Amino acid sequence: MKQDIKGGYVEVETHRSITTIEFFHPQGNSLPSKILEDIAQEIHSAGVHDDCKLIILRSGGDRTFCSGASFNELASIRTEEEGKKFFSGFGNVINEMRRCPKFIIGRIQGKCVGGGVGLAAAVDYAIATEAAEVKLSELAVGIGPFVVGPVIERRMGVSAFTHMAIDATMWRNAEWARRKGLFAEVHPNIEAMDESIGRLSAHLVHSNPDAMHEMKKVFWKGTEHWDALLLERAAISGKLVLSDHTREAINKFKAAL
Repeated sequence: MKQDIKGGYVEVETHRSITTIEFFHPQGNSLPSKILEDIAQEIHSAGVHDDCKLIILRSGGDRTFCSGASFNELASIRTEEEGKKFFSGFGNVINEMRRCPKFIIGRIQGKCVGGGVGLAAAVDYAIATEAAEVKLSELAVGIGPFVVGPVIERRMGVSAFTHMAIDATMWRNAEWARRKGLFAEVHPNIEAMDESIGRLSAHLVHSNPDAMHEMKKVFWKGTEHWDALLLERAAISGKLVLSDHTREAINKFKAAL
């Protein structure tokens, strides 16, 4: 099943009890609100579907996993409420991932920026290639990684999150991300990554689904307040995106694309 979204799509396929959710956008796999909405919906659907025992989240192409928020959509925000709604899209995806009773494996084939780092942090097990450099670029455009911050901090620790959030223009390599806990595995190329994903998936799909569900509850213990927290964070970003400083920065980034 493929849902086309103005040049992008969210595609879902279930085969042998493994549901693969793939998103794509021609602008570096960026995330407009419709793609965020559909990813959240498909994760929820897979989570409650008896035919699914495991979820793989991936993106199309071979260079960039996800470049974060859509700059075109950021530039079109005119009110704080519109801003809060847009940034809530990231919160909704993260919350669906943490609530989902099935394990989610992340296939991270390329660079992760901003919200893309948040997605990588929210999966239960991320398998990446050496090309999967990471960067939290939000401060560079006048905002900040408020919505994705809790899940990145939870996965990587306060220190690593702080370093990334402050030096918003610095790329950090995949091995650094593995050492900090963002990636479980880093492989030299896409073929080796996919081989590892296939091996792990074949094992997990035969594991006890009730045991995996209970494990998932343990993994995400202490995040029950995130439904409210991520909305509060979305409101902060929604306000900041309207500032003159941020408007100017977003327009500069758009011009450079």
